Amino acid sequence: MYRKRLIGFGLITTLFCLLLVIRLYYIQMVKSSFYSDLALRQRSNEISTNTKRGTIFDRNLEALTNKESVKTLVVHKNLLNEDQLLYQEVLENTLLSQEDLKELVNSNNFILKIPVEDDFKINHSNIYFVDIVQRYRSDNILSHVIGYINKSENSGESGLERVYDEYLNVGNEKSLLLEYDRSREIVLNASEHVSEKDDPNNPSAIKLTIDSQIQERVERIMDEEKVKGAVVVSEVESGKILAMASRPNFKQDEIYEYLNKSDMALYNKAIQVSYPPGSIFKLVVLIAALESEMEFENREYVCNGYEEINGVKIKCTGVHEILNLDEAFYKSCNSVFIQLSKELGGRAIIDTAKRLGLGEKIGIGLMEEVSGNLPEDDEIHGAAVGNIAIGQGKIESTPLQITNLLMIIANGGIQKQLFLVEGITNKEGMILKEINKDSDIQIISAEVSNKVKKNLIDVVEKGTGRAIDTSYFGGAGGKTGSAEAVLYGKSAIHGWFSGFFPQDKPKYVMTILVENGNSGSKSAAPIFEKIAKEIDKIYPVY
Repeated sequence: MYRKRLIGFGLITTLFCLLLVIRLYYIQMVKSSFYSDLALRQRSNEISTNTKRGTIFDRNLEALTNKESVKTLVVHKNLLNEDQLLYQEVLENTLLSQEDLKELVNSNNFILKIPVEDDFKINHSNIYFVDIVQRYRSDNILSHVIGYINKSENSGESGLERVYDEYLNVGNEKSLLLEYDRSREIVLNASEHVSEKDDPNNPSAIKLTIDSQIQERVERIMDEEKVKGAVVVSEVESGKILAMASRPNFKQDEIYEYLNKSDMALYNKAIQVSYPPGSIFKLVVLIAALESEMEFENREYVCNGYEEINGVKIKCTGVHEILNLDEAFYKSCNSVFIQLSKELGGRAIIDTAKRLGLGEKIGIGLMEEVSGNLPEDDEIHGAAVGNIAIGQGKIESTPLQITNLLMIIANGGIQKQLFLVEGITNKEGMILKEINKDSDIQIISAEVSNKVKKNLIDVVEKGTGRAIDTSYFGGAGGKTGSAEAVLYGKSAIHGWFSGFFPQDKPKYVMTILVENGNSGSKSAAPIFEKIAKEIDKIYPVY
């Protein structure tokens, strides 16, 4: 019995020693770099030099984030407090204001990171310069689409940052480790630390359909023209969204400045705010009329400058007297379209609007998108039909929905899925997973689509959009719109223009919404012309 116990004790001891050896091997060999880094960090100050988030690329793999860096001075605060000449030299070369620098020096931080001019140089054994990568570009391009993050948690709060946080929040880190003596003032050692995974199959970035060259020009023109509103540019053949901009813009690193403002700067007005479409909605009425069996095309109509429906008078844009359907459309005659709507009925028009994607989200993958509004039940009968005819009342649409409507017409009645993200990629931009897209759907007949396309070209050549000079980019087709709505608590008239170019084989669809723009032909149409010319400079249509 004693011998068996001794053998059992020996086996247990041997097993314990074996496990201890395996554990020591694991710590010293397998995890040695991890524990070395941990020990180094415990006795060092770590200065992060990257954003710890994956890159967002445009369609040409141009980085829209993690692109710019700021030269940064790393210094112990006591050096600046004790050396006034050094403090003055830093003050003269920092990107901070005098007040901000003073506040930083008086903070509880001992190791200070001070952004400085690129050409600033100083020789000092305890001062270091590092280039710290910025998450967002200084011009905050595509800010409403990209969104912003919660810096303390490194998590996406809005836009693509939020939707793709799982992939963008990769935790990869590059940093400068400064090892100080016991006084915490003298640097004993400085080393670069990298904890980045190099696995090419690691999903850590996303590739967009956005073309940064077009996006930059769209935003520049909006700023030059002081436009408040939105612009959407899409590619007809593919359904790719090439540009999406909203104004006012905001600084993604300074969100707190905008939280209490009333200008809706944090809203993506291309998808997050819906507006009455005004006369652009006449497209829906026209399509409903052409699809019916009432032969509206072969009639003559009379416009006396107004139309009365159930005792309610609605003014027209002029006194057009006798005109046909084509003339009524390119002159944007309210009277004729109210007459059409009374015959068609509100239900037929609203059903057509639904088929054309109005009143529901387009679904480009941004959580902020709203569905707009279409009237129902009692709101589509009686005098309400008059408002339906001219895109007022309860009808509300986003610029993205209007873009989708024009895309259907430009594509011969076929609905192509509009999309913003091409796929999830590795850090080099190689797509690892494509984003699924819906199949093409024939929404209206090619015959009706081609007829409406001709009507839209007439608008630009001899109607309400004729002020546009289209000779630079091969002609265009489109529709103006002006719609009254409440904006920031006050009544306002918004200007719309949505169209395609060139006119023969459309390559692009563009929608412009100008808040408080009054007339679409005077406020939105000129923006269409300017942007189209810029796009043609980059990608000539011929």
